[in-house]
Amino acid sequence: MEENIIECERVTHYYGSRLIHENLSFEVKRGKILGLLGKNGTGKTTIINILNGFLTPRAGTCRLFGEETSALSPRTKARVGLLLEGHVQHAYFNVEQIERFYRRFFPRWRREAYHELLEKLQVSRTQKISTMSRGQRSQVALGLLFAQDPELLVLDDFSMGLDPGYRRLFVEYLKEYAAGGEKTIFLTSHIIQDMELLIDDCIILDYGHVLLHEPTRYILDNFRRYHFSALVPAGELDGFCNTTRVGDRWETYSFLPPAEATARLRALGAVDASAGERLSLEDAFIGLTGKY
Repeated sequence: MEENIIECERVTHYYGSRLIHENLSFEVKRGKILGLLGKNGTGKTTIINILNGFLTPRAGTCRLFGEETSALSPRTKARVGLLLEGHVQHAYFNVEQIERFYRRFFPRWRREAYHELLEKLQVSRTQKISTMSRGQRSQVALGLLFAQDPELLVLDDFSMGLDPGYRRLFVEYLKEYAAGGEKTIFLTSHIIQDMELLIDDCIILDYGHVLLHEPTRYILDNFRRYHFSALVPAGELDGFCNTTRVGDRWETYSFLPPAEATARLRALGAVDASAGERLSLEDAFIGLTGKY
């Protein structure tokens, strides 16, 4: 049986009286790359903070490598590489100093992994982090993560503020890092195109609960958009979601097999119902969660 690296069971959390998660449950197997998607305010960063022991949920438990996240041992923390939104925090260090600072905390430190990556940036070892561009800082952060040689990478909005070139470079390094099958990655990003290139499995959060947890390939192969030109009463659209008017036509989404979906729409009175349109992960996300 595959080992669960992350386990969350019936997690419930509030900020004051505002419900963030209710009975949230999921697991991540060793070697998987899992993407956590959700609109702003659905609790993505909250889950990151719970997983790292920075927050204790009102109810339920989360575990990393079998340990409860509210009481992680130093040994288990050393197995986790964490990148929070904003990347490197110690901008007053230079390239050499920040490597010396971090390596004292991680027994499996691989100094060469850090310096090999930074050589591609063509920066000197005495250059301060504060003088670097956002993209260069992201590469410093990535080099520090790889030098830790963690078994689990947790990345919160890793592509924020990066231009397309740096984002693509980040994704390529992450794919190479995970290629051996023993490394596990749990990440969030607002740039869903990047996620589509990278993740094996996808969790889509709605407000308070998990809307969907499926392999990315399953979503891309089976979730489709349909157009038609006559209104079907919303209450009769069993098997469809987010039916909305777009100009003079209507659109709706479904996991039903295309032939069944089209036949069902036509039986309900839809005119010119399309055969079903394949979607990118970003379009599928909008289809599942709605545009607003």
